[in-house]
Amino acid sequence: METIKKAIAVVLCCWMLSSCEKEKKPNIIFIMADDLGWQDVGFMGSNWFETPNLDQLAGESLVFSNAYMYPSCSPSRAALLTGKQSFRTGIYNVPVLEKGDNQHNIFSRWTVGLEHTMYVEPLKNAGYRSIHLGKWHVVGPNPEEEKDYPFQKPLKQPDNGNLDWLADHLSIDIQKYYPLGKGFHENVGGTWWGDPARGYTEGYKSESGGYKAPFKNPFIGDKEDDEWLTDRLTEVAIDFIKRNKKEPFFVNLHYYAPHRPTVPRDKESFQKFMGKAADSITGQGENNREEIAGYATMIASIDENVKRIFDYLDREGLRENTIVIFTSDNGFNGLQSRTNTLRGAKGTIYEGGLRVPAFVNWKGHVVPGVSETPICGMDYFPTFLDLAQVKDYNGKLDGESLLPLFKNTALKERALFWHVASTYKNPPCSIIRKDKWKLIQYLNDGKVELYDLDKDLKEAHNLAENNPEIASQLLGELMTWRKNNNVPLPPASTLEF
Repeated sequence: METIKKAIAVVLCCWMLSSCEKEKKPNIIFIMADDLGWQDVGFMGSNWFETPNLDQLAGESLVFSNAYMYPSCSPSRAALLTGKQSFRTGIYNVPVLEKGDNQHNIFSRWTVGLEHTMYVEPLKNAGYRSIHLGKWHVVGPNPEEEKDYPFQKPLKQPDNGNLDWLADHLSIDIQKYYPLGKGFHENVGGTWWGDPARGYTEGYKSESGGYKAPFKNPFIGDKEDDEWLTDRLTEVAIDFIKRNKKEPFFVNLHYYAPHRPTVPRDKESFQKFMGKAADSITGQGENNREEIAGYATMIASIDENVKRIFDYLDREGLRENTIVIFTSDNGFNGLQSRTNTLRGAKGTIYEGGLRVPAFVNWKGHVVPGVSETPICGMDYFPTFLDLAQVKDYNGKLDGESLLPLFKNTALKERALFWHVASTYKNPPCSIIRKDKWKLIQYLNDGKVELYDLDKDLKEAHNLAENNPEIASQLLGELMTWRKNNNVPLPPASTLEF
């Protein structure tokens, strides 16, 4: 009888441990490169850039072949962090890149308003320890000047090397817009900067570019052994995990790389890419060889550093309870890279500007493979809520949780929308992507473009006139979306909504 009691006790104990394990909240690591193009990695088809570690991880992950962001960093990061469309935050482009007048454009805010919750806040309330590392870019250099909205002209920024703004940015009033004010426990490197060279008076022309130490970023303390910015951010990320591995943690690792300026990681790697034969399929390496070779070394550095993180997780037995997402904030910069597969680059409304590499790795939980389901940056916020078992979040979210896809269950059919109400590389427009179709409507004159992405990924053939029924149906959905959400249009727009 005593033996039976002991056996029952052991079974109950195992069941309770199993139940606790099921309820344990996973650690979350969100890694985002800056301006890394859809085909700037091997697992998306590049035979020129070298990303062996990312490629191996992608083979163990769920890869999203139709992952999307906004076409430039400011709207992408605002949409990502808040889970909201651009028209809700008023951020459509990088403010200093906007062109035109205030009648044909709605010029962008730089700062995400305090009324917009970011995903870290509910995670913090759910017990997560969190850190932001790297690029932030959702606070402007002068948030006070953004109160008189809409703007008559695009916002501006201080000169390179100018730190007159710093004292104000260390104040409580402006720190509210920073990672610490938005809910992160630690911030390393996050400020209003769009690139790391801003600490140098010479900017892009400086030898360091902010990538080689000293970094001259007032939110990254100098260390004697500093060499390379991507290495340093990874080092701090691993240290944070080490300090917080006994409780659920969230790492928001937003590398500045490989954003311009292009700074070769080291001479040996640079010379290797200088001598490497071009990829005739993507066109990578055919032109602008010095620029793309330096860019390739920066990508290789990201590849190596992501491996460092996974190696640490493996050594500490954290892989099974840590989900890692890898992606980019927008398409490649056309001055650094290229691909013959897609039209356009960063800043454009075509696939080269919108499509990004993306995979999700969660050992033992996410079945490896490739999902062709279109996803967007706004989907990560609700995904994080589900992972953290947050059931009571009532804020507005424009994305959908990706958790069903992790479990090999289809998402309910939906359309993806973009609203870009200012001019950078294309006139203001709205976009709808549904099934294989993509429709663009320009906001000032109402002109329409329609593409079949299954047959014409390069968007070379506008099918609007040849497929009037499809164009009309998608245009109707797009206009209804704008009407139902009170989406603002430029004052000179000829559209009703």
